[in-house]
Amino acid sequence: MIILYTSNWCGYCNAAKNLLRELHLDFKEINIENENISREELMNLSGGYTVPQIKINETFIGGYDQLQHLHQNNKLMDIVNGK
Repeated sequence: MIILYTSNWCGYCNAAKNLLRELHLDFKEINIENENISREELMNLSGGYTVPQIKINETFIGGYDQLQHLHQNNKLMDIVNGK
């Protein structure tokens, strides 16, 4: 399962969602503004203050840059598939 922690104004959040859609990967979006999750709570949960924070299965991989890096290096699907 892929979970994205996002905010309303975040261009990188939109880029991450677009990439996952292009790859036909399902994801759950949790908007920290709509859910009243503070940046401190996000840090405690994910290890990062910025959005997006992306969790694949039980591992936080970081943000959009890390997602793009995994995709470009053909490692994203391995992580998604638990390899």
